[in-house]
Amino acid sequence: MTDQNNKDKTPLADRIRPENLGDFLGQNKVVGKGTLLRKIINSGKPKPMIFWGPPGSGKTTLAQIIANKTNSSFKEISAVSSGLKTLRKIIEQANINKENGRTTILFIDEIHRWNKTQQDALLPHVEKGTIVLIGATTENPSFEVRNALLSRLHVIQLKPLKPKHIEKIINKALLDKDKGLGKKDIKINEKLIKTIAEMSDGDARVALNVLEYIVESKDNNKKIKITKKDVREAFQKGTYLYDKDREKHYNLISALHKSMRGSDPNASLYYLARMLEAGEDPLYIARRIIRFASEDIGLKNSRALEQAIASYKAAHFIGMPECKLALAQAVVYMAKCKKSNKLYTAYQKASQDVKKYGSLEVPLHIRNAPTDLMKDFGYGKNYKYSPDYDYKEDQEYLPKKLRNKKYL
Repeated sequence: MTDQNNKDKTPLADRIRPENLGDFLGQNKVVGKGTLLRKIINSGKPKPMIFWGPPGSGKTTLAQIIANKTNSSFKEISAVSSGLKTLRKIIEQANINKENGRTTILFIDEIHRWNKTQQDALLPHVEKGTIVLIGATTENPSFEVRNALLSRLHVIQLKPLKPKHIEKIINKALLDKDKGLGKKDIKINEKLIKTIAEMSDGDARVALNVLEYIVESKDNNKKIKITKKDVREAFQKGTYLYDKDREKHYNLISALHKSMRGSDPNASLYYLARMLEAGEDPLYIARRIIRFASEDIGLKNSRALEQAIASYKAAHFIGMPECKLALAQAVVYMAKCKKSNKLYTAYQKASQDVKKYGSLEVPLHIRNAPTDLMKDFGYGKNYKYSPDYDYKEDQEYLPKKLRNKKYL
């Protein structure tokens, strides 16, 4: 009875994880028949690798499947809450496993959160084969994982799941009587399942958390009918936005951006604190601040971009929790700056013209002419060198179709 109670307390998304590649949806280009990873798995000899992909794309699940398929010991830790002390204990057991002829897979979730010392500590154990390291990250590993470690890992990129895959996952959860919700009398139409899948933004965990939240919020002793209102309220509720390690960021990053845009430093600080205290990656926030500096301040204060980039570098160099104040300084600076979105709207107009007119020809006089043949065709002919005219030359630079077009 205790085992059943514990199972029921396990989140739905964890209970119905696929246990084999046949049930692993949405990543056929990665693990489909004939792929390199599929061959590695079937060989029974897993290799060190790193899974790079968005939340809910199956990084943890795939690592577990590999461990099961290769009969390996599976150890899972989160870089957010674990450090060298935990690693040393795992290595001790891995050495024992190795002596007994069994492979140990160490899965490190959010491996980009580990600092240089922690990542370097993995190197000798990966090289000796004491562990088969499988890292998972939502960030580009080229920037966030040490080169010395990255060079020893195969990088596997996972894509966001498509709505059709998430629909299948939802239906499986509804039908599965052992691990899912199949024992409950749940009524939900296909249109609502499709809606949940589309609103989950490629994240299967979000979809399952929403479904579980709705079911648990109703009386389990009665028939459960899921309505459009239920789905809307579930997506608005903050409770579904937490996965096992960190708060989902979409609504909060929007609130931070809009608070800075509205020149409210207090609200900006509040939403920054909400995100950081929930475990959001500080580098993700810093990148959004950089975007904000150009989108909402732009040429009104060119120093804003410098401040934003400085906050990214600070977060990268010193990490959490020391970088909190650097980010706080940046968001308050952004909130207090005078605003202008002229640069943003100007680029949007230019982008629309590119899409509308395609690849318009560059005027001949400003084309590059590295060869005599190009010069014979008129490339660079009659070009006016700006310094010779005190930068006041009368000369067209836009394609003929866009002549005299003003974006700014």
